[in-house]
Amino acid sequence: MFKYAVLFFLVALIAGAVGLTNISTVTKRVSIALFALFFLGFLALLGFAYLLGEAFQAGSHSMLLAPFIVLASDG
Repeated sequence: MFKYAVLFFLVALIAGAVGLTNISTVTKRVSIALFALFFLGFLALLGFAYLLGEAFQAGSHSMLLAPFIVLASDG
């Protein structure tokens, strides 16, 4: 998706340089929309990675407390 955003941006720049302002405007808007979708997807994946990291760390912390829980229940 990022590749298409860059491609549309380049087409907008070339169309603007040649003087085709209508084509330049349309391709610029498409480029911005594609980049926004790409960026939102990136942020979503970053959030999921953060949540997964927190879940793995929480699991490792509970394993560290397991010997203390066993000792407390024996006594």
